[in-house]
Amino acid sequence: MIKINPIICTFLILFGGCKNATESRGSQEQNTNIMVANKFIDAFYSFNKDSLSAILSEANESRPGILFYQKWAECGNYAVLNRGDIIIKNDTLVVCPVTVRDDLIQALQLDMHVTDSFHLGIIDGYIKSVETSSNDPELFHEARTWVRESLAELVEQPCNRNKEGGPTPCECVKATVQGFVEFIATKEIN
Repeated sequence: MIKINPIICTFLILFGGCKNATESRGSQEQNTNIMVANKFIDAFYSFNKDSLSAILSEANESRPGILFYQKWAECGNYAVLNRGDIIIKNDTLVVCPVTVRDDLIQALQLDMHVTDSFHLGIIDGYIKSVETSSNDPELFHEARTWVRESLAELVEQPCNRNKEGGPTPCECVKATVQGFVEFIATKEIN
Protein backbone atom coordinates (compact mmCIF):
# COMPACT_ATOMS: atom_id res chain seq x y z
CA MET A 1 0.00 0.00 0.00
CA ILE A 2 1.32 3.44 -0.97
CA LYS A 3 1.16 6.17 1.65
CA ILE A 4 0.65 9.70 0.36
CA ASN A 5 1.77 12.61 2.43
CA PRO A 6 -1.32 14.84 2.94
CA ILE A 7 0.78 18.02 2.79
CA ILE A 8 2.27 17.08 -0.59
CA CYS A 9 -1.16 16.01 -1.83
CA THR A 10 -2.66 19.37 -0.79
CA PHE A 11 0.21 21.21 -2.48
CA LEU A 12 -0.29 19.27 -5.73
CA ILE A 13 -4.02 19.92 -5.71
CA LEU A 14 -3.53 23.63 -5.07
CA PHE A 15 -0.75 23.94 -7.64
CA GLY A 16 -2.79 22.12 -10.26
CA GLY A 17 -5.82 24.27 -9.45
CA CYS A 18 -3.84 27.49 -9.74
CA LYS A 19 -2.39 26.41 -13.04
CA ASN A 20 -5.84 25.65 -14.44
CA ALA A 21 -7.22 28.95 -13.13
CA THR A 22 -4.32 30.82 -14.77
CA GLU A 23 -4.82 28.99 -18.06
CA SER A 24 -8.55 29.67 -17.90
CA ARG A 25 -7.99 33.37 -17.19
CA GLY A 26 -5.52 33.59 -20.08
CA SER A 27 -7.97 31.90 -22.39
CA GLN A 28 -10.73 34.28 -21.27
CA GLU A 29 -8.44 37.26 -21.90
CA GLN A 30 -7.65 36.00 -25.40
CA ASN A 31 -11.33 35.46 -26.16
CA THR A 32 -12.15 38.95 -24.88
CA ASN A 33 -9.33 40.48 -26.93
CA ILE A 34 -10.52 38.67 -30.07
CA MET A 35 -14.07 39.86 -29.45
CA VAL A 36 -12.90 43.46 -28.94
CA ALA A 37 -10.70 43.28 -32.06
CA ASN A 38 -13.62 42.03 -34.17
CA LYS A 39 -15.81 44.85 -32.85
CA PHE A 40 -13.08 47.33 -33.76
CA ILE A 41 -12.83 46.04 -37.35
CA ASP A 42 -16.63 46.04 -37.67
CA ALA A 43 -16.76 49.64 -36.41
CA PHE A 44 -13.88 50.84 -38.58
CA TYR A 45 -15.29 49.44 -41.82
CA SER A 46 -18.87 50.45 -41.01
CA PHE A 47 -17.58 53.98 -41.69
CA ASN A 48 -19.64 55.15 -38.76
CA LYS A 49 -17.54 57.66 -36.81
CA ASP A 50 -19.65 57.40 -33.64
CA SER A 51 -19.37 53.62 -33.53
CA LEU A 52 -15.60 53.75 -33.94
CA SER A 53 -15.22 56.60 -31.47
CA ALA A 54 -17.15 54.61 -28.85
CA ILE A 55 -14.89 51.57 -29.13
CA LEU A 56 -11.87 53.89 -28.91
CA SER A 57 -13.15 55.63 -25.77
CA GLU A 58 -10.02 54.58 -23.82
CA ALA A 59 -7.53 55.15 -26.67
CA ASN A 60 -7.10 58.89 -26.24
CA GLU A 61 -3.83 59.24 -28.13
CA SER A 62 -4.78 56.95 -31.02
CA ARG A 63 -8.40 58.08 -31.51
CA PRO A 64 -7.83 61.23 -33.67
CA GLY A 65 -5.51 59.46 -36.11
CA ILE A 66 -7.72 56.38 -36.44
CA LEU A 67 -10.85 58.49 -36.94
CA PHE A 68 -8.98 60.41 -39.67
CA TYR A 69 -7.91 57.13 -41.25
CA GLN A 70 -11.48 55.79 -41.14
CA LYS A 71 -12.76 58.81 -43.10
CA TRP A 72 -9.77 58.54 -45.48
CA ALA A 73 -10.64 54.87 -46.05
CA GLU A 74 -14.31 55.66 -46.62
CA CYS A 75 -13.56 58.40 -49.15
CA GLY A 76 -10.84 56.27 -50.76
CA ASN A 77 -13.51 53.60 -51.32
CA TYR A 78 -11.83 50.92 -49.26
CA ALA A 79 -13.74 47.67 -49.75
CA VAL A 80 -12.92 44.72 -47.52
CA LEU A 81 -11.88 41.68 -49.54
CA ASN A 82 -10.58 39.53 -46.69
CA ARG A 83 -10.47 39.76 -42.93
CA GLY A 84 -7.43 37.73 -41.98
CA ASP A 85 -7.19 35.72 -38.79
CA ILE A 86 -6.54 37.82 -35.71
CA ILE A 87 -2.99 37.30 -34.49
CA ILE A 88 -2.50 37.23 -30.72
CA LYS A 89 0.97 38.62 -30.06
CA ASN A 90 0.73 38.60 -26.27
CA ASP A 91 -1.74 39.28 -23.43
CA THR A 92 -2.33 42.86 -24.54
CA LEU A 93 -1.50 43.03 -28.25
CA VAL A 94 -3.47 41.64 -31.16
CA VAL A 95 -2.98 42.27 -34.88
CA CYS A 96 -5.90 42.39 -37.30
CA PRO A 97 -4.93 42.09 -40.99
CA VAL A 98 -7.57 43.29 -43.48
CA THR A 99 -7.08 43.11 -47.25
CA VAL A 100 -8.86 45.88 -49.14
CA ARG A 101 -9.43 47.20 -52.63
CA ASP A 102 -9.06 50.98 -52.80
CA ASP A 103 -8.88 53.92 -55.19
CA LEU A 104 -5.20 54.59 -54.48
CA ILE A 105 -3.92 51.24 -55.76
CA GLN A 106 -6.34 51.39 -58.69
CA ALA A 107 -5.02 54.87 -59.58
CA LEU A 108 -1.54 53.35 -59.71
CA GLN A 109 -2.92 50.72 -62.11
CA LEU A 110 -1.58 47.87 -60.01
CA ASP A 111 -3.06 44.40 -60.14
CA MET A 112 -2.91 43.82 -56.41
CA HIS A 113 -4.67 44.57 -53.14
CA VAL A 114 -3.19 45.98 -49.98
CA THR A 115 -3.40 44.44 -46.53
CA ASP A 116 -3.71 46.95 -43.71
CA SER A 117 -2.91 45.64 -40.24
CA PHE A 118 -4.30 47.18 -37.09
CA HIS A 119 -2.14 46.61 -34.00
CA LEU A 120 -4.49 46.90 -31.03
CA GLY A 121 -3.28 47.35 -27.48
CA ILE A 122 -6.09 45.92 -25.34
CA ILE A 123 -6.16 46.01 -21.54
CA ASP A 124 -9.08 44.78 -19.44
CA GLY A 125 -11.34 44.61 -22.51
CA TYR A 126 -10.62 48.17 -23.66
CA ILE A 127 -8.56 49.33 -26.62
CA LYS A 128 -5.84 51.56 -25.22
CA SER A 129 -3.84 52.12 -28.41
CA VAL A 130 -3.99 51.48 -32.15
CA GLU A 131 -1.14 51.50 -34.62
CA THR A 132 -1.40 50.64 -38.30
CA SER A 133 0.92 49.12 -40.85
CA SER A 134 0.48 48.14 -44.45
CA ASN A 135 2.13 46.24 -47.24
CA ASP A 136 1.88 49.17 -49.64
CA PRO A 137 4.10 48.54 -52.66
CA GLU A 138 7.19 50.63 -53.36
CA LEU A 139 5.33 52.37 -56.22
CA PHE A 140 2.83 53.71 -53.68
CA HIS A 141 5.61 55.37 -51.67
CA GLU A 142 7.28 56.65 -54.82
CA ALA A 143 3.99 58.16 -56.04
CA ARG A 144 3.23 59.74 -52.67
CA THR A 145 6.65 61.40 -52.57
CA TRP A 146 6.27 62.58 -56.19
CA VAL A 147 2.84 64.09 -55.46
CA ARG A 148 4.15 65.95 -52.40
CA GLU A 149 7.07 67.34 -54.39
CA SER A 150 5.56 67.89 -57.86
CA LEU A 151 1.96 68.68 -56.97
CA ALA A 152 2.36 70.24 -53.54
CA GLU A 153 -0.42 72.75 -54.23
CA LEU A 154 -2.84 69.85 -54.83
CA VAL A 155 -2.35 68.16 -51.45
CA GLU A 156 -0.92 70.92 -49.29
CA GLN A 157 -4.16 72.28 -47.81
CA PRO A 158 -6.37 69.18 -47.58
CA CYS A 159 -3.57 67.03 -46.12
CA ASN A 160 -2.01 69.66 -43.84
CA ARG A 161 -2.06 68.32 -40.30
CA ASN A 162 -0.92 71.66 -38.90
CA LYS A 163 -3.71 73.86 -40.29
CA GLU A 164 -6.47 75.10 -38.03
CA GLY A 165 -9.15 72.43 -37.81
CA GLY A 166 -6.69 69.81 -39.01
CA PRO A 167 -6.57 67.98 -42.30
CA THR A 168 -9.67 67.04 -44.25
CA PRO A 169 -9.44 63.30 -44.94
CA CYS A 170 -11.90 63.13 -47.86
CA GLU A 171 -10.30 65.99 -49.73
CA CYS A 172 -6.84 64.66 -48.87
CA VAL A 173 -7.41 61.14 -50.22
CA LYS A 174 -9.20 62.46 -53.34
CA ALA A 175 -6.33 64.86 -54.04
CA THR A 176 -3.84 62.03 -53.47
CA VAL A 177 -5.73 59.76 -55.89
CA GLN A 178 -5.72 62.55 -58.49
CA GLY A 179 -2.00 63.02 -57.91
CA PHE A 180 -1.41 59.27 -58.34
CA VAL A 181 -3.25 59.36 -61.68
CA GLU A 182 -0.99 62.21 -62.82
CA PHE A 183 2.08 60.37 -61.54
CA ILE A 184 1.22 57.31 -63.65
CA ALA A 185 0.54 59.54 -66.67
CA THR A 186 4.02 61.09 -66.39
CA LYS A 187 5.59 57.62 -66.08
CA GLU A 188 3.79 56.49 -69.26
CA ILE A 189 5.01 59.54 -71.17
CA ASN A 190 8.63 58.98 -70.14
